[in-house]
Amino acid sequence: MKDCTQCGKCCIKYSDGDLSASDGDIEMWRLFNPDIAEYVKGGLIWFSPNSGKRLALCPFLRGVTSSDTGKTLYSCDIYHDRPEDCRFYPVTVKQMMSDDCEMLEPQDLHEPIKAQADLDTLLRYSRPSFD
Repeated sequence: MKDCTQCGKCCIKYSDGDLSASDGDIEMWRLFNPDIAEYVKGGLIWFSPNSGKRLALCPFLRGVTSSDTGKTLYSCDIYHDRPEDCRFYPVTVKQMMSDDCEMLEPQDLHEPIKAQADLDTLLRYSRPSFD
């Protein structure tokens, strides 16, 4: 399994109304990051603070196209304060496969149990502990 390639596929796919934020995320934003909290409406995320309409993309997703390769690399302006859904993604190799995640390598598809163990190790610090 490769490190994240910053392809943005997950951010683009899930930012159009498929993400949620925990009550804890929202409360922390209200207290410490009101610029993020502006995009919360009725406990749901990524609404325009001006129009109140749901945004098609996360307002904190940034894409920069390389002049050398022509490939767009994405980054998150709120990476350290991103919602739990973002912090916990990806959960399973199956999810990564359906999302066409570029972290997967051919051997991951042939050995999904090992790939899942590798993924769990890779993301052990961004997921909650159930111990």
